[in-house]
Amino acid sequence: MVEHGLTLSSEEHTPSKLVEIAIAAEKAGFDFVSISDHFHPWISEQGHSPFVWSVLGALSQATSDLKVGVGVTCPTVRMHPAISAHAAATAACLLEGRFTWGLGTGEALNEHVLGDAWPPADIRLELLEEAVEIIRGLWKGESFTHRGRHYTVEDARIFDLPEELPPIVISAFGDEAVELAARVGDGLWITGLEEKVIKKYRDQGGKGPVWSQLSLCWDPDRERAVDRAFRVWPNTALTGQLAQDLRTVDHMEQAVQMVDRSDIEEALPCGPDASPIIESIEKAADMGIDHIYLHQIGDPLDGFIEFWRDEIRPKVEGL
Repeated sequence: MVEHGLTLSSEEHTPSKLVEIAIAAEKAGFDFVSISDHFHPWISEQGHSPFVWSVLGALSQATSDLKVGVGVTCPTVRMHPAISAHAAATAACLLEGRFTWGLGTGEALNEHVLGDAWPPADIRLELLEEAVEIIRGLWKGESFTHRGRHYTVEDARIFDLPEELPPIVISAFGDEAVELAARVGDGLWITGLEEKVIKKYRDQGGKGPVWSQLSLCWDPDRERAVDRAFRVWPNTALTGQLAQDLRTVDHMEQAVQMVDRSDIEEALPCGPDASPIIESIEKAADMGIDHIYLHQIGDPLDGFIEFWRDEIRPKVEGL
């Protein structure tokens, strides 16, 4: 059975607004929310980027049944994997079985902030694999020492662990990352309808669930929706490695100057019509995506959650 979620877009909203959106999502019948773990927004127009671990604590107290996923943390550069393991263990204790942790190799935009070098993709995968080893070692609740190629941990022990350890779902797009997800992860985290990536994951032996985000911009007026998506989230139309390797918000804003308004119209559903959203959810379910979550560009409280409840949810429940 497919689970349906809503993006808590921490690039677009304050910490308290994210909590407010999550409360409304739970009341509307969403199964889960997904929240990003970034130091910066993609562009300054988005305007926000709260510390995800603080928001997770608030979400744990403001909701009761809503599941929460972090999509995704880079546990390798900005935060040492031992500290990331500690943070996630505490969040999982508070959320009591409702927490899923997505991990990935990250973007320079968020990870360069302490002055560390931004490694090439193959080294980033090495870092991620070693980080997962450290996290799982610390989550045994015993004194843990690790001296690896990239990290050292000495006599560390996490005393507060949840009764049920959260799944670690690995973000992957290229072949090597997909292989890593299948080998060390409890699932696969992607964006959009990447059927070839899902097939590679299954072919490599990956048996865990697949999480994916579908971006859209609902509004009663289609032209207004396109305008908002183009203004707030033009980075959705960027291709290739730019999103991983650009270092600053200024650089990202220079890159999105290459994006036309027509690119946004082609890249995602905009406007009041539920049909393309329902069709995308059905396609996602058909290709084996288990957790589908919708990123509404703009404030979901400005009518989108009601739109989901009345126009989309009745058509997609039971997929």
